[in-house]
Amino acid sequence: MEAREVKTAEDAKRIVEERKLTHVKVGLFDNDGVMRGKYMSKDKFFSSLDGGFAFCDVVLGWDVKDQLYDNVKFTGWHTGYPDAPARILPETCRDVLDEDGMVMFIAEFAGAAEAVCPRATLRRVLDKASDMGFDAFAALEYEFFIFDETPHSARDKGFRNLKTITPDWFGYSMIRNSTYSGLYKAILAMSESMDFPIEGIHSETGPGVIEAALAYDSALNAADKAALFKTYMKVLAQKNDMMATFMAKWSNDYPGQSGHIHVSLRDKQTGKNAFYAPDAELNMSDIQRHFLAGQQRLMPQFLCMIAPSINSYSRMIPGFWAPTDATWGVENRTTSLRVIPGSEKSQRIEYRLGAADANPYLALAAALASGLYGIENKLEPYDRIIGNAYEMEHPEELQLPRTLWEAAQSLKQSEAAKSLLGEAFVEHFAASREWEEREFRKHVTDWELDRYFEII
Repeated sequence: MEAREVKTAEDAKRIVEERKLTHVKVGLFDNDGVMRGKYMSKDKFFSSLDGGFAFCDVVLGWDVKDQLYDNVKFTGWHTGYPDAPARILPETCRDVLDEDGMVMFIAEFAGAAEAVCPRATLRRVLDKASDMGFDAFAALEYEFFIFDETPHSARDKGFRNLKTITPDWFGYSMIRNSTYSGLYKAILAMSESMDFPIEGIHSETGPGVIEAALAYDSALNAADKAALFKTYMKVLAQKNDMMATFMAKWSNDYPGQSGHIHVSLRDKQTGKNAFYAPDAELNMSDIQRHFLAGQQRLMPQFLCMIAPSINSYSRMIPGFWAPTDATWGVENRTTSLRVIPGSEKSQRIEYRLGAADANPYLALAAALASGLYGIENKLEPYDRIIGNAYEMEHPEELQLPRTLWEAAQSLKQSEAAKSLLGEAFVEHFAASREWEEREFRKHVTDWELDRYFEII
């Protein structure tokens, strides 16, 4: 039995029996999109398929360095970090890279933890879309740098003077992808075997940087595939004594790394693209126009779901391919939202503000929930940008928070976010971003030392 044929709990049990596996892998994704999991015995896995299993809720109560939040209500020392119920999702079965028939399943928190679980948050947004008569579809694309380093060598160097696998600026280079064809082939083979197929992959502008566009799919599947791609791209690199980073901006010398999100809605009754109206200007239906307006209006409030780290805001500077205000245009890569006119099949919106460091579930939830809000409220977008958005002045309502702390406050105060995503999620995630900002403030940067040590 093939992994992608698994749809039910019975299918999951069958593939384990057929492959004579004693253990399987089970993992779920935390606030930052980090996959947390373990090997689970066959007997435990079978019972978990039927009745769920328990997973310590600390993974929703710590940061990327496993440091415990001191400002969240959901979990903490005050609750004793209990186990939370979780369910295994049979339809997410994957073959695991280089593990000889091993299979892996994505899990999702249940019970009270479901209110703050990233994957469940996206699922609630998709349920809302369904109630409104739409199925959501998406494709995510990522830029990431690859280094000729290991986790040990990078730390030995203090993450300074790191060596990328290739030098210089070679965007779309046939030289690079031919010379390193073995790496590209390995990435493509992994993407097929683990069922997150890549539509296109190429070298980007900068040393050692690659962009991979994942294939279009239903929104929940697209998020699963994006989250697994980010996880296993790092695994593949480290298995080959390299490292891949999805930091929003690892160096001041090079452009930041995007995580662009392409979205569209399909009418559940007709099965047709709800964004497409062949007789309208730019083929934009009223639905697409309202959706675009919602994305634009709520972008400042939802920003910390799209730009979730301190480093995210280093990417958002003029002239480096990252938008800086909640603007929109048509085939315009200086704006945050890029309308892509096309056929019934291809009419869509690209949410260009997305960065590579975002949790795919939450970035997609923000992109979709804000659009649905626009449809519900029949919002109209601000004027379209023609030309270079970086050189223009924009209304105050379109200006984005400039720091993670400001973005967290915007989310925390957003009534629209509470309505669309749930108060528990908004409170928990905003608090986790406040924690991230406070952790940063505990440290003295190289920039501060260089600027103030002698002269001040």
